[in-house]
Amino acid sequence: MKPERDERETLIESAVSAWRPRDASGAVRPHPAWLDLDEDARRDAFDATRRARAMEAAFDPNGLSSTARAVLDRIRRAGSSG
Repeated sequence: MKPERDERETLIESAVSAWRPRDASGAVRPHPAWLDLDEDARRDAFDATRRARAMEAAFDPNGLSSTARAVLDRIRRAGSSG
């Protein structure tokens, strides 16, 4: 069953965000909205994510997307704790 158009767009917008849940061990998990999307909506979410990250990087002084900044922050924190 396909979600209603507004619900579909809300799910896609949520899945496009850089936030991802983590499990008890700290591993990154898929966004819950991603799991509620059908194949076509997942493809649309993937395309929207690519566009969003490209725009983020274009506006960032260092050319980084929100995902790249999150990954670098995680690496820096891991390096400073050990």
